[in-house]
Amino acid sequence: MRLIALNKPYGMICQFSPHETRPSLSDCIVTPEVYPAGRLDADSEGLLLLTDDGALQARIAEPRHKLAKRYWAQVEGEPSPQALAALARGVDLGDYVTRPARALCIDPPASVWPRTPPIRMRAAIPTTWIELQIVEGKNRQVRRMTAAVGYPTLRLIRVSIGALNIFDLGLAPGASCEIDADSPWKITG
Repeated sequence: MRLIALNKPYGMICQFSPHETRPSLSDCIVTPEVYPAGRLDADSEGLLLLTDDGALQARIAEPRHKLAKRYWAQVEGEPSPQALAALARGVDLGDYVTRPARALCIDPPASVWPRTPPIRMRAAIPTTWIELQIVEGKNRQVRRMTAAVGYPTLRLIRVSIGALNIFDLGLAPGASCEIDADSPWKITG
């Protein structure tokens, strides 16, 4: 069983087949027969796990296993306590209501790498970093959640999956490492 952690860069798509305008996983991962356990959209960055084990892939990606995924989102504006409470309760996105989450404002993270291209900045509108921990991971869920409570996401970084943290692994954007799948890295759920 193989397990690979990748710091997926901004702009990369979560597929191995070539794309006309964007880099793909094959630009960073040369290990054969591994597949993403979940996805990050092209505009999102951070921890992506890949494995050759279907059961492990399901334990990581499927919401029924309730594996915590932690994100840092730089949002437009300064979220109110009511907006953070709404994120924590669960947000009605029209097609489903998200499960309860952990949501809090954090200081701008010093450990985050610069993004290329940088996010758009507007002089009259501040930005705030929030940390969201969810157990789902549906298509563009964090972006849809923050927009639904009035604070669009400008930058989104998946910081951790279970006990695996992108900063503890020391991975720069585009870098990867193999994780000992039998070690106590604690994918539970």
